Amino acid sequence: WKDISDLVKSKKHHCFFDSAYQGFASGDAEADASALRLFVSEGHNVVLAQSFAKNFGLYGERTGTLSVLCNSPEERSAVMSQLKLIIRPMYSSPPIHGSSIVKTVLTDEELTAEYYGNCKEMATRINAMRVKLVEVLKEVGSEHDWSHVTEQIGMFAYTGMNSDMCDELTSKYSIFLTRDGRISLAGLNDGNIEYVAKAVHDVTTGK
Repeated sequence: WKDISDLVKSKKHHCFFDSAYQGFASGDAEADASALRLFVSEGHNVVLAQSFAKNFGLYGERTGTLSVLCNSPEERSAVMSQLKLIIRPMYSSPPIHGSSIVKTVLTDEELTAEYYGNCKEMATRINAMRVKLVEVLKEVGSEHDWSHVTEQIGMFAYTGMNSDMCDELTSKYSIFLTRDGRISLAGLNDGNIEYVAKAVHDVTTGK
């Protein structure tokens, strides 16, 4: 990240961060924000889009924030003015329910601690399913190298399967994933992981 920061500075680029998993990627909210904090400490004027859909379970509420780091009160006023011009014709007043949930949790020390604990628990479970999926794929006879799956983090895994394999998984085994091979690991559990591994093995064998 330090190398990327230096490169961005040398090319005078602006930085836009998309944070959809903070606290839910590694299980540590501070660790998940380390790249952003580094860029801020190095003087970048970052723009941050932060979603609470995944880490707060608020998909239906479309809750998030847009933060812009400015150099002065004058710049802040100018940026806010432009943002309001964009927002006004789009939705004018955002829904308040989801944001109230997030605010309630993150402004209460006890609830915040519980929330971070829940994130860690979920991230740990998903990572365990990631590791176990690769282990079970080997157990059922797959000879492919699936190490890239365990090297990733988050709710999803890019399996490397092509669109034909994905279509076969869906039509033959009723396993649903995007056609670029991205599968949700949050849907795996001890009761279905062998079924999924055998299905993946079947559609990828000899290919």
